Amino acid sequence: MKIALGFIGVFLSVLLGECVACGSKSHICPEYCSTCYYFAGPTIHCISILLHNECLKIFEDEMVSRNRDDWCNWGNVSGLYSNLSLCTEKVFDCLLIPWPNPFVEAIFVDIHTKFFRDCPTEELNDPPPAIVFALVITPICLIPVMVSLVVLKTKNGDGSS
Repeated sequence: MKIALGFIGVFLSVLLGECVACGSKSHICPEYCSTCYYFAGPTIHCISILLHNECLKIFEDEMVSRNRDDWCNWGNVSGLYSNLSLCTEKVFDCLLIPWPNPFVEAIFVDIHTKFFRDCPTEELNDPPPAIVFALVITPICLIPVMVSLVVLKTKNGDGSS
């Protein structure tokens, strides 16, 4: 539902071509709204420029200043990633456009493609065939043994031997 509302919000803002309303949650909101209101082009281009200047540039500069090996360590980049997410949310809240939306998702996909593409991922693989065989055959072999024990116990009648 959120994705659908986000898409509708971005779509309507593109159709309208200007910011119709402005959020007042932050002191920076009037600046964002006036920038997009007086922008000589579609609102989506204004939003793109705002996001690049206010959020993406800071994130990219910080990432480039770090060692490439540190990019794959979540502890080293989680703060930057959170700040980027909060920044994009702030811009869209100011422009009264639902967040998250497909535009923001595309930004984060681009970031992952650019910075985190070569990070190793932990993929779950099947165990070797020998281990699978041992795990499957063990219960199969135990079933006849257990049945034999039950039959022997019930044959004596008293059940105590």
